[in-house]
Amino acid sequence: MLRRMLVLYASLLLVVLTALEVPLAIAFAGRQTQNLFIDQLNDTARFASLAEPALRSGETVTLRAELSRYDALYGIAAAVVDRDGEVVLASRAGTDIGRRAGRRLRDALSGERSDVDEVVWPWRRGPLVVAEPVGLGGRVVAAVVTIAPTTQVRARTVRRWSELAAAGLGALLVFGLAAVPLTRWFLRPIRELDVATGELSAGQWQARVPVTTGPAELRRLGEHFNEMVAALGRVLEQQRSFVSYAGHQMRNPLAALRLRVENLAPHVPPGGEDDLALAVDEVTRLGRILDGILALARAEGGNYPIRVVDCGRVAREQVDARRRASPGVRIRYRGASHAAAYAVQGGVGQIVEALIDNAVKFAGPGATVTVTVSRPRAFPDAPDVPVVGIDVVDDGPGMPEADLANATQRFWRGAGQQNVDGTGLGLSIVSVLAEASGGTVLLMPARPRGLHVRVVLPAATGSGPPPVPLIPRPWSPGSSGSPRDAAAADTSTPPTAGPGTAPRGGPPPGRPGG
Repeated sequence: MLRRMLVLYASLLLVVLTALEVPLAIAFAGRQTQNLFIDQLNDTARFASLAEPALRSGETVTLRAELSRYDALYGIAAAVVDRDGEVVLASRAGTDIGRRAGRRLRDALSGERSDVDEVVWPWRRGPLVVAEPVGLGGRVVAAVVTIAPTTQVRARTVRRWSELAAAGLGALLVFGLAAVPLTRWFLRPIRELDVATGELSAGQWQARVPVTTGPAELRRLGEHFNEMVAALGRVLEQQRSFVSYAGHQMRNPLAALRLRVENLAPHVPPGGEDDLALAVDEVTRLGRILDGILALARAEGGNYPIRVVDCGRVAREQVDARRRASPGVRIRYRGASHAAAYAVQGGVGQIVEALIDNAVKFAGPGATVTVTVSRPRAFPDAPDVPVVGIDVVDDGPGMPEADLANATQRFWRGAGQQNVDGTGLGLSIVSVLAEASGGTVLLMPARPRGLHVRVVLPAATGSGPPPVPLIPRPWSPGSSGSPRDAAAADTSTPPTAGPGTAPRGGPPPGRPGG
């Protein structure tokens, strides 16, 4: 913005200088031409007054001497021409008066006096011609013509124009030296506001805008912005506190309710056992929903410390633990043994656990779930940001492509998954944790069937800076093949649809509820 404002200011100043200096330059050239013409016209008129008695008496020696001295002193050729266009007297030999005088001579022989009808510009190299009629007895018998070079006039004009141009450049230079710090001072609150909004978008609600410098209007804008952020932060904190407090307070009554419902079993009349079992299941389901709400509230709390996490090790541990807890589903690990990435503390474990739980739940018994962690590679939309990809692919029924965009909504369930046990919050938590880590979540259908969820996290290479938010590459249904086959073929190779080959086109991918 600094460069754009300086260019804008310089353009405006250039327009003002042009509007001032161009008329001044034109006026100076016209004044120089006018001065030369007046001096030359006076001299030509004097020669015309001397030529009339000389032509009447035939004594032209004195007139010839005057013309010669004038030419020698000023370098201006002068001549007397009769009505037939023949040169009677001339200050120098070989002067082609008829050709050089042209229209001026014809006008003078017609009895008209010369006037200024053109300006001597620096690029105009022709001489200035002045012609005066010579009258004898009330009629024009000859004309006096003077032909003056314009070299000195053009030189003075060029010199004055150069002075104007130098003054304009000096004004631009002075303006530039003064405008840079002034513009920086003016734009500093805007830059600080931009930095603060970026931090807020990354979840750093403690960010504020300094209001110590800049124009008063921008300082007031910063103060109002800080007040707005503080108010929003209070509202969000109150909301999270309420959800967390309400969830904790409801867990004990729910546990007591379930215990009392179960204690009703001896008093249930015959045929009511099924209704009692359904009531117990609903209470249990409500408890799981409360647990999911509490987990989501903790995930959205923000202000997480960012740590370097070995995604490969954490993913293998989660696969081993989940493999023992899900004997009816084949869960396998593929990819890098170690892959360091930036993530919130404890976030990678929760992400992998939620993704595996989501895949096992919706794929069903007998399905295969493949977890793959890729080595650091370039992210398509940010080539300078290396990333680590965590891919979880199942071969279950998958999800209709039309539902992918809505799948991240809290408590959202697909049309064919209403009766599947779950809270609908699993991948909402995954999304919050991934974005808090500076990463993103991508979703795509697996081939030939199933669902493929990819979490992209900033890779921890060396002692680089903390992660920056990544922008997910748009996804187009059917634009890439299944990553399952490539993952199964080589345990050291990430899926073919890894972060470096994310499908493109269409709306941003959605995330299914857990």
